[in-house]
Amino acid sequence: MSRESEKILLLSDFNLGGFAGYLKNALSILPVQAPYGQVIHTLLDENSECWNESYSSAFVWTRPEGVIDSFRRALDFYPFEIETVLAEVDAYTEALSKLTQKVSVLMVPSWTLPASIGGYGMLEMKKGTGLTDLLCRMNLRLAENLEKIPGVYVLNAGRWMQMAGKEACNPKLWYMGKIAFGNEVFKSAVAEVKSTLAGISGSARKIILVDLDDTLWGGIVGDEGWKNLRLGGHDPTGEAFADFQRVLKSLTRRGILLAIVSKNEEGVCWEAIQNHPEMLLKKEDFSAWRINWEDKAQNIIEILEELNLGLQSAVFIDDNPIERERVRNALPEVLVPEWPQDKMMYATTLSELTCFNSPQISEEDAQRLRMYREENQRKHLRQSVGTLDEWLRTLGIKVTVESLGEGNRQRATQLLNKTNQMNLRTRRLTESELADWERDENHHLWLVRVQDKFGDSGLTGIISMEHQGKVGRLVDFLLSCRVMGRCVEESLFYVAIEYARSIHLEKIHIDYIQTDKNKPCLRFLQRSGFSTVEEGGKFIFDVSKPYPLPECVDLILTAG
Repeated sequence: MSRESEKILLLSDFNLGGFAGYLKNALSILPVQAPYGQVIHTLLDENSECWNESYSSAFVWTRPEGVIDSFRRALDFYPFEIETVLAEVDAYTEALSKLTQKVSVLMVPSWTLPASIGGYGMLEMKKGTGLTDLLCRMNLRLAENLEKIPGVYVLNAGRWMQMAGKEACNPKLWYMGKIAFGNEVFKSAVAEVKSTLAGISGSARKIILVDLDDTLWGGIVGDEGWKNLRLGGHDPTGEAFADFQRVLKSLTRRGILLAIVSKNEEGVCWEAIQNHPEMLLKKEDFSAWRINWEDKAQNIIEILEELNLGLQSAVFIDDNPIERERVRNALPEVLVPEWPQDKMMYATTLSELTCFNSPQISEEDAQRLRMYREENQRKHLRQSVGTLDEWLRTLGIKVTVESLGEGNRQRATQLLNKTNQMNLRTRRLTESELADWERDENHHLWLVRVQDKFGDSGLTGIISMEHQGKVGRLVDFLLSCRVMGRCVEESLFYVAIEYARSIHLEKIHIDYIQTDKNKPCLRFLQRSGFSTVEEGGKFIFDVSKPYPLPECVDLILTAG
């Protein structure tokens, strides 16, 4: 099903017409509204009219008083028992869980308390009395219940309210159209939905390319010298730059990479970065850099090629509107946010970007910067040796093959949904769908971990096969760009072909499905030893021929 033909179901106890309009403009999938005020009925009624259509995702936005009767009574200051209220939350989440049988992705905004509700004043956070305390407990129970269900994401609606401020709610909108929130809230919600779906599909941004002068620090280092830069200290602007660096550094702990793109003298800049006492970011925090007087758009292309990342992975931050416009026009796939003139808004502006959303944060994500630093070491080694084969033999490559299980299923799903370049079909599945597919006795799936003398790249590859009679078909063949070009690709084929030989298959077929990003996979297939049987990306391998394991690879089999 093409992205344009997908639909998202909107369920709510209030009028979501404005939200649906913004969503339609922002996404390539069609929002379909169920009648508002019939949330529970729609969730539980299999014959509801809305189920005449199919949906890829659903978005269920309710007011707590609209679906939890005991909370509605609490708003009128009737006494309540916390466990009674939470039992209703349990019943509501049980009804919500039925949606996961019909959609792959379910998004549920957290519940919020209208600012107009004064509640119990100084007792608002008192257990058993305050409405704010009660709602916090309800949201926590909601999140805990839904966390157990794959494909369900609870979104932080409180943040949308904070960003909208006084515009979050307007009583007139409610009385005139049963519209619970203002347009600014809807806009923030749409941005969150868009980034959530992008993250699930593997389209989250992975790298920030940042300018230096008047972006990472205040002042022009080449003119003023590093000692005179505005950074930290007892200076409001300097403190703002330090906070901006702090937010950038915190993103690296989520697996976001940093790179420098600056028109400057490289030696002068490194002197500032390494010597300024208030500099939070050091050379080791950056995965790549281009500090020269060349075109920044070309520098960005070179950095992304160096790191094996696509243009759609990048965010470019520069205080200069001319440079922003140049990159925006030359590289439209790169996200170039408008950047405030006020330096004190830098950290806030960066924190408000929602393009880094990811459905999971794995250990591999947290260690991504270390992995790219190790890759730079490999490149330096490669420059010091002769042929490619000689270089590969120096790495001590170990490829470990393992089966899918409880301990690696989340990371495998993340890899399946995020890998774009070395990916045969770009198949996307939820964690439960992947587990269900693998259980079929004619389906086989192997996961691959890669390490060498510079470090452990973690779980970085998947290959899967289905077979019928004497013919097998590769379903998934994907590999993280971090380990491409190190004979891991050939090792994956070796595993699949040896398994096919062991169960007496005669042929393996491969149907390559082209996307905008997976041409590296096609180039590998064309030189892999598989025969092209016809135009259109169809390949075949005669299993009677052995497929050699690369000599530079030490293969460790832990899978059956």
